[in-house]
Amino acid sequence: MPATSASSRSRPNGLAVLCGPLRLQFHYQLPREAGHTVQLLKEYLAVESTDAAVIGKGQELDAILLSLNGDFADIVTYPPSRFKGIAALQIRNHPEITPHLVQRLRRYLDQHPSPEHYRGKLLVIEVDRIRVRK
Repeated sequence: MPATSASSRSRPNGLAVLCGPLRLQFHYQLPREAGHTVQLLKEYLAVESTDAAVIGKGQELDAILLSLNGDFADIVTYPPSRFKGIAALQIRNHPEITPHLVQRLRRYLDQHPSPEHYRGKLLVIEVDRIRVRK
């Protein structure tokens, strides 16, 4: 299923997630299958875009940024209070754990469907937990 913009597809729970290049297509299908709008970054920006451009596009699209880029977990550079929400998957050179991290994120999204829950928060998704930073 092609990604659509937040304005052109209804969001039953009001969540839009902007994803960077997750390594396999099924990873972004999981949030989409749960009824969340998933927008792929590559449809809006060049792959080599700066972090500032990426986070700016997330703000422009009013989306939660889902990223493998550890830079977005830096609360000094990217204070969570300034953003709609950031979810940082902590892969740490172990791509085999990606499906587990995405499943953990999906359960969290299902438990917290309100977009306001994510505003001003950084979710650090790890295999055994999700840390929420403000």
